[in-house]
Order: sequence, then C-alpha cells, then structure tokens
Amino acid sequence: MADLCRRKEVHLYFRSPEKSITRVGIAPLLQKRDAQHLFDEMPITAPGCSLVEVGGVLHEFSVGDDSHPESREIYMMLDEIMKRLKLRGFVGNTSEVLLELDEEGKELALSFHSEKLALAFCFLKTSPGSPIRIVKNLRICRDCHDAMKMIFKEFDREIVIRDCSRFHHFRQGLCSCKDYW
Repeated sequence: MADLCRRKEVHLYFRSPEKSITRVGIAPLLQKRDAQHLFDEMPITAPGCSLVEVGGVLHEFSVGDDSHPESREIYMMLDEIMKRLKLRGFVGNTSEVLLELDEEGKELALSFHSEKLALAFCFLKTSPGSPIRIVKNLRICRDCHDAMKMIFKEFDREIVIRDCSRFHHFRQGLCSCKDYW
C-alpha cells in the first residue's frame, strides 16, 4: 500500500512539478537521495510572507524576519504568546518540517513563521478583543493552524487568515475550514 501511494505521489509530481505543495508532499515518501534529486531540479518557490494592515499601513513579515523597525518587540510578544500556549498544553506540530533537526530545533524553526510574526505585531498594535486579519501567500502549516485555534481560546481574539487556498476563520477554538485544507 505504501509503495502504491509513493508511486501515485511521484506521478502527481511529474504531472505538475510547478506546484510546490506536491514537491513538499512527496519528499518524505522518497529515499533521501531521490528527495535531494527532486529538490535540486525543482523551481525556486517564493518564501512565505504575511501581510497585515494596522492603522492604514500595510506591514509585511517573512519567516524569521527582523527587518521591521519593531522586530525586537514583536519577537518578545511572540515569545510571550507561545509561552502561554505551552502552559496550556500546546505542543508544536513538527510533522511537516523537512529539515534534519532534533525535535526542539524543529519547534524553533516553526515558531518564526510569518503569520505568527504578523499575529504578534497585531497583538502589540491593536486593542484586546479586536479581530486580527492576516493575508498569507502560501498555505498555512498545521502547526500555525493549531496554534491559531488555541490562541483564540487563550486570548479571545478572532483571527482570519487568507492563505493561497482559502479563508481560515478562527473562533471559539475552531476553524471555519473544519481542519481541512
């Protein structure tokens, strides 16, 4: 069965190699040498970025971004948010991290995704209880999706994220996509 799935995934890749989600989806199914060959030949995809509008000004964040004038405060706020989530039992979902890191390294890599930085900025710049709206150029990962559901529960902040596939409206600890994306 696993071999059949692997063949189907590879078939999908070769039918539409320009779709980065197909490449990322099949990488874990391939042997290491096959995956490296696949990644060497694939076109470069745009890095993830998230946009928020606060006070009539558009702010852009990318993974691990420190170019924002208030990046120090943003990272401090993000650290505070994640600490509170962990106290409530949140565990990072590292299943999609393709980097060869230990579990702690994978969680660290996930913690600086663009939508989390944008969210932390909104926590700093908007009033408590006001909705947060984020636009993202790539699909939201499972870890960020799980975190956003828990952030609503912990901070009572309605969050709407528009990714490349759909709207994700986080309310009452649930997402409008019903965890399907």
